[in-house]
Amino acid sequence: MEEFSRFVGLSRPTVSKYFHDPASVRMTTRVKIEAAIARCGYKPNLLAVNLNRRRSNILGVIIPNALDPFFMALARRIEQVAAEAGFVAFILSSDGRIEKQEEAIATLSSMNVAGAIVAPTGHGASGRALEKLRRAIPVVHVDAPPDKDAAFVGTDNRKSFALIVDYLCRSGEPPAFFGMPPVNHNAADRRDAYVEAMSAQGHRPDIVELSAHSTWDFEEFGFEQATAFFERQALRSRTLVCANDRIAFGVLAAAWRRGLKIGHGEGFDLRIAGHDDHPLSRYACPPLTTVAQDYAQIGSLAMALLLRKLGETEGDDPRLARDRILLEAALMLRNSA
Repeated sequence: MEEFSRFVGLSRPTVSKYFHDPASVRMTTRVKIEAAIARCGYKPNLLAVNLNRRRSNILGVIIPNALDPFFMALARRIEQVAAEAGFVAFILSSDGRIEKQEEAIATLSSMNVAGAIVAPTGHGASGRALEKLRRAIPVVHVDAPPDKDAAFVGTDNRKSFALIVDYLCRSGEPPAFFGMPPVNHNAADRRDAYVEAMSAQGHRPDIVELSAHSTWDFEEFGFEQATAFFERQALRSRTLVCANDRIAFGVLAAAWRRGLKIGHGEGFDLRIAGHDDHPLSRYACPPLTTVAQDYAQIGSLAMALLLRKLGETEGDDPRLARDRILLEAALMLRNSA
């Protein structure tokens, strides 16, 4: 900054003021600085600048899987809204591991981030690390809340499972539930939502027994667990509803390998439904019946709630007055069920 100030022929405070807010300096000064930038390509050290501020313009984002299309879409939307508000989103992945999530939390703390959006993984010690982060800066959670007191934006699992279970019961045999690994609170929350929905329909819940294995490789988990299940016992119901679409992809592959014909109506052996409307669900074979989460709205509202907590904007959405925003899902009818 000192070298660039001498290069452009202005004081360092004036140059600093420009980089903080270009509109805050006179137009002639702005033109002079921008011409100098074009000549020498100077860029301020963003991390160093933010360490010197009482509150930085960096927002932290922690997701459990950077390759999952759901989290990719969510992170992209968060980046867009952050940029529009004058913030930079710094995205880290925990790879679904508690120790890496804690490392990511420590990294964000060292960067003096203004706030964070976190899709948590795990329980226990990781929850304590998140709680410490929430005491230090505003934090909004997405995908699954770590506890009942945390600010959260996501899909209302009870309503979404009520929707899919109601459809499956009306259109065929009541569904059994094929769960997900206990990687976050969604595992238990979606199972409980299924039980509640089945009871409301007057049916006895039927939960497929799975081995306890914590992994974010949902497709592999679904395939291996379904393969073992098909080998050890006959289906009690010819309908399965899976905790998420990635689990359903694995179950579809295991059923195909078993020689089962998947679909709705006469001549089919099994119906399979999912949850989330994964971007690839419409291209599965057969296309997967599911309930859709609104990824873009989750990202937008999470950012809006975080900006409100930072005092940047009040927002005109009445939902932002609450710390927990639950969105409704939409039923997506396709050939698998």
